[in-house]
Amino acid sequence: MTMDRQLSSMLSLCRKAGGIRTGGFTCEKAVQSGNALLVIVCEDASGNTKKKFSQKAFYYGVPYREALTKDALGRAIGTGESAVAVITDRNFSGRILELVEAELKSDLG
Repeated sequence: MTMDRQLSSMLSLCRKAGGIRTGGFTCEKAVQSGNALLVIVCEDASGNTKKKFSQKAFYYGVPYREALTKDALGRAIGTGESAVAVITDRNFSGRILELVEAELKSDLG
């Protein structure tokens, strides 16, 4: 199973468990309220979206990663295209972060 498929599966399970928030406003509020444990922004998101969420994540001390495409993220979480998702479940956030990190390492190496 590829890294993208593993990540998509994990995000799907997280959604079913109620541990994910999507949509710009909802994600922004989750980060500001301290509920966010991981911010995922799609690789094909706009520069403004990437800048906004990377700065918010940095300010509030939340890990920020770029992964998947808007279409792939939307399919994984059962919505239309989504540019940003916030993980609020502690159990899933660690595993999803590991998968994203492994994908980044495989892209570099």
